[in-house]
Amino acid sequence: MTVRFTQRPINLSRGWPHPSLHPTSALSEASKAVLHTPALSEPALGYGPDEGDPSLRAEIARWLTAFYQPQEAVDAGRIVISGGASQNLACVLQVFSDPVYTRNVWLVSPTYYLACGMFEDAGFGDKLRAVREDAEGIDVDFLERELNKSEERAVADGNLEPKLKPPRPWRKIYKHIIYAVPTFANPSSRIMSVRRRTQLLRLARQYDALVVTDDVYDFLQWHIDPSSTQLQLTTAVAPRLVDIDRFLDGGPRDEFGNCMSNGSFSKLLGPGCRVGWAEGTEKFVYGVGQTGSTRSGGAPSQLTSTFICRLLSSGFIQWYIPEVLCPAYSKRYHILRAAIEKHLHPLGMTFTKPLSPSPPSGSSDKIMPSEISGGYFFWLRLPPGISANRVTRIAAEELSLRIAAGEGSKVTGEGAKPDYDYADADGPLDSFVRICLAYVDEDMLEEGVQRLAQAVEKAKQDTGC
Repeated sequence: MTVRFTQRPINLSRGWPHPSLHPTSALSEASKAVLHTPALSEPALGYGPDEGDPSLRAEIARWLTAFYQPQEAVDAGRIVISGGASQNLACVLQVFSDPVYTRNVWLVSPTYYLACGMFEDAGFGDKLRAVREDAEGIDVDFLERELNKSEERAVADGNLEPKLKPPRPWRKIYKHIIYAVPTFANPSSRIMSVRRRTQLLRLARQYDALVVTDDVYDFLQWHIDPSSTQLQLTTAVAPRLVDIDRFLDGGPRDEFGNCMSNGSFSKLLGPGCRVGWAEGTEKFVYGVGQTGSTRSGGAPSQLTSTFICRLLSSGFIQWYIPEVLCPAYSKRYHILRAAIEKHLHPLGMTFTKPLSPSPPSGSSDKIMPSEISGGYFFWLRLPPGISANRVTRIAAEELSLRIAAGEGSKVTGEGAKPDYDYADADGPLDSFVRICLAYVDEDMLEEGVQRLAQAVEKAKQDTGC
């Protein structure tokens, strides 16, 4: 049956927060408080320290301690302020990688669709490798085999020492870079199990790899059951890899460690704030602050950092996330999920569940709570024989609907070759589409799913499925 829709375009592809969730009033008040106080405005309008505003670093450390609850409190010396997660990744690659000596960049596949471009810009276009994920996270068995092969090639080629970048006391060139979104991943929404996180960290130590984790969705979580009467979720669903690195087997192997947590206020306050943070060892975050562009241009987003510092010190952010953001996104999640079950499940479509399986019998690992979801996305599997590229084209051209085709989340370059295309464990990427719950007006979410259903029906008719 053909459904009559409004002519209003719907963009379920865009992974942005809805404008109504930007805390404009709070940001306005914070900016006035800073700019009307000379003791605050003068340093705010200056270059700022290399590692960012000290007050903001301290506030973030306290905030992260309360949310992640590590064995020991996060110290401000482990925090460096950035211009957002993407900008910080570029800086990290400038300081801690070498496009010749660094053997490969390993990305969980499916991956964040704009990540590959940042690695290509750093000279790794022919060194990207895809590592599939399963229900528990990154495939560490495959990764270990490939890391070993990569090391054998490096030794055979005589690639034993970094040659392109001069040694500095604040720099370490890692042999490998591993990129992942462990919690509420983009695009799959999966949560990497604690066991798999620990295995990944051990591999990173063994093969001298830096694990870069985008932890940008961690704070956005809610109960799967909309009628749940349980308390609000105010602590993290799982420890970060950077916390595991901090304490596993007595702590990091060297002063730099093997993991960096990349955080951002883009999904919490608004991407235009251009403020984020990174956490790692004190030696590592000092090195991030020594990036040439920072030494010359000053701390990233120094002015906006002081506004956000006010929002943290006043407790606004700690209130806003659980009281406003998470309820709003939870409502959107349940609207979309109900629409998927109503309009897409009858067509044979399913979506990836965010939670990993329980650890094997006898394991002492923490079990992921089965009632929690979060993040921005649904990763939808199409019926057998239906191409995501075709569905996406029909949706855009005939139904004014934008969705993200699964192949957009493919690792590019060498990682796209068949030998490395391990994609999703459940099937090829062209069998999937990604939709976002955050950006579209709430009253248009179900209609967006209805349009997607019609696009799938049209694709089935065209292919005879």
